[in-house]
Amino acid sequence: MDILAKNITQLNETLASQVPVEILQAFQRSILDLEEKQTGSKSLSIGEKFPDFQLTNYDGKIFGLQDLLKGKLVIAFLRGSWCPYCNLEMQALQNELHQFETKGANLVIITPQPANINSEWQQQQKTGFQILSDKDNLLAKKLGIDFELQDFVVPHYKAMGIDLLQINQTDQYALPIPAVYVLDSDAVVTYRSLNPDYMKRVNIEELLDQL
Repeated sequence: MDILAKNITQLNETLASQVPVEILQAFQRSILDLEEKQTGSKSLSIGEKFPDFQLTNYDGKIFGLQDLLKGKLVIAFLRGSWCPYCNLEMQALQNELHQFETKGANLVIITPQPANINSEWQQQQKTGFQILSDKDNLLAKKLGIDFELQDFVVPHYKAMGIDLLQINQTDQYALPIPAVYVLDSDAVVTYRSLNPDYMKRVNIEELLDQL
């Protein structure tokens, strides 16, 4: 078990003791529903080319795929700064940033959050990589990794203080499932890790082995 998986196990234990049972059950029901629908199963496969995009960073600068594709590129889709699992993954990636750089790989995070929230997140996490805004999950939709929160779970998110319409400045309760893609210099996918269960994240050691 890598360090990220260990930290997630500890987080699950903490949440189990702090979050009301009915909320935890609703979250689990939501995950099971996404798994039954095989959300993300039709996303890009290894050997396919990643689509081009134009996304903004924290200060409004626009980045296209070719701007980031300097050798290998690692693209990680995260749900947002409000998600404790995403924060753990962000920390794990930041902790290994020197490894990515040593292997000649660029790293970028993509989230549906607007630039101002991503800017706050970047400062909080002290990250050394770009966080880009995928407004309305347009790129996530193109990749087949987007989904809408089920009606039964939305009130529980709100009860936790998570109002996605306000956070993401949108009219959709839409999110990407956590996904990581490794691209070669021609933007071809050489590795991917995605799971509709947001509690299960990429194995960092396995990811580094793919670079």
